[in-house]
Amino acid sequence: MSQVDIGGKAAVRREAVAEGYIRLRSETIERVVGGHVEKGDPITISKLVGLMAAKQTPILLPLCHNIQLDHVELTIWIDEEKQRIGVRSKVSAHAKTGVEMEALTSVTVTLLNIWDMVKQYEKDDRGHYPQTLIESVRIVSKMKEAPQ
Repeated sequence: MSQVDIGGKAAVRREAVAEGYIRLRSETIERVVGGHVEKGDPITISKLVGLMAAKQTPILLPLCHNIQLDHVELTIWIDEEKQRIGVRSKVSAHAKTGVEMEALTSVTVTLLNIWDMVKQYEKDDRGHYPQTLIESVRIVSKMKEAPQ
């Protein structure tokens, strides 16, 4: 077991954008929109969590290279019609390897944090989460500049 050897590669600008969604009960979405979540504002707090998660990726994924990130940008939106919250993370770095794992980790941990902040409103009478679902986590774009 080992990391991929990137020693011979040139550091170039790299960017990845990932997104995903969490489905929630309509009542929970209303609480988020209205600012009535007991633990605080899940949108604001989760943006910070997503930023921190991108930076912690090599700790969570031990074969992932430790990359100095140039920029992490989190966007979170509410889709009331589909009863879900969307998360998008754009990560960039000048590095020898891509930043897809950082973007995916950022989105996934952000979604988990939203779940944690609203879970008390999502539970049924048995303590289960019949409507709560994290879905469609994926890379939507990636870019690598040509070496100069």
